[in-house]
Amino acid sequence: MASDMKKVVAVIAHDSKKDDIIQLIKAHKEELADIDLIATLDTGQRIRERTGRPVTLLLSGPLGGEQQIGALVANGEVSAVIFLRDPLNARSHEPEISGLLKICDIRNVPIVTNLITAEAILHLMAEHPEALSGHHLAAQYLEEMADRHE
Repeated sequence: MASDMKKVVAVIAHDSKKDDIIQLIKAHKEELADIDLIATLDTGQRIRERTGRPVTLLLSGPLGGEQQIGALVANGEVSAVIFLRDPLNARSHEPEISGLLKICDIRNVPIVTNLITAEAILHLMAEHPEALSGHHLAAQYLEEMADRHE
């Protein structure tokens, strides 16, 4: 994804994590100001209703929403994925989740699955948007950042 392109974050949250995603969006309003959100249907509707934030809605997760996000990742249209999953509840759509994790790994798109890493990626996107430009290997980028701060 080119660094001059609009940043897009895909958001998915299992039912038990929907309140957490709302709190994350509210708490990071400033970091998200210049970032477009796309989300699976129920998650996106809740974000719209409870934050007033515009969100592009996709299908419900179990009905193909994760696959739609995976396709957008594969096409280079997503900067990062925030997927707050409930690790304690088995899901019938685990194969789709595995597929999303795989395409994010293949395309080198960050996918975070808990609040602390979600906050970290939002901070990184706000403070160092060039880190996700696709032009740096992670180690090379970190070395360059360290050199700048010496």
